[in-house]
Amino acid sequence: MSASGGTKAIIAALVANISIAVAKFVAAAFTGSSSMLAEGIHSVADSSNQVLLLFGGKRAQRASTQEHPFGYGRERYFYAFVVAVVLFAIGALFSLYEGYHKLTHAEPLTTPAWAFGVLIFAIIAETFSFRTAIKEANAVRGEQGWVSFIRRSKSPELPVILLEDLGALLGLIFALFGVTMAVVTGNPVWDAIGTLMIGVLLAVISVVLAVETKSLLLGEGAAPETESQIRAALDSTPQVDRVIHMRTLHLGPEELLVAAKIAVTHNDTAAEVADGIDEAERRIREAVPIARVIYLEPDLYRAPSKA
Repeated sequence: MSASGGTKAIIAALVANISIAVAKFVAAAFTGSSSMLAEGIHSVADSSNQVLLLFGGKRAQRASTQEHPFGYGRERYFYAFVVAVVLFAIGALFSLYEGYHKLTHAEPLTTPAWAFGVLIFAIIAETFSFRTAIKEANAVRGEQGWVSFIRRSKSPELPVILLEDLGALLGLIFALFGVTMAVVTGNPVWDAIGTLMIGVLLAVISVVLAVETKSLLLGEGAAPETESQIRAALDSTPQVDRVIHMRTLHLGPEELLVAAKIAVTHNDTAAEVADGIDEAERRIREAVPIARVIYLEPDLYRAPSKA
């Protein structure tokens, strides 16, 4: 994923969420709707999350130091994980609490026209934000399905924004359902039900994000197709007899570490081995440009003994 594509989607979502949050709080004040209040908190949580993603992206660009020789690329994973925690702690838990409170202390809605107007405006704004995220994701996901893209992406920003925008749209639909049913039936309990639905939705999304970003934080290797390209580059190097074993690790979304033990011919000179390693590194970087840190260990291949 290009960093510019992720940043564009984040900024689009941030602008939409700030304007929507203000409108939702105004509507909540006029109507007394718990669904609108929960949605306002939801938009505040989303806005803070987008700020965190932008901050994490900026921090990740710092140059490597002696203390962090491989750089700070994985800070993007850390802040994406924080986003999942914030979404759960602020968005989901508050919505569940507010829904329960309104369920046990139901209050009638006043001037519901405010709620309907704001919800329609918010749905339109979120649709444009979601459309931007989809457009940016389509540029990098290739032939992957959406579930596969979210699970396998090494860049956390677009999956986070996609799930946030999807959750925001569904949350608005739940809020619209709750307010509509409360107005039609005259029973404010429906508004509380809409709020609880929003809380459950946010909890599910935050858990999905936490699981995926936790995996990135722990360290993920290259995708199978990328590893195949690296092996092909090594196998095509004349001085490399075979790849004995190989490990890869993402130091960041656009930085890959490659470590491999390669077999060389037993009668190669030290100069020939060194030239072979240089050529192998060149071919790897040509095939996989994000392979920026490469360690190749020459060895002699020994066939495994048969038991």
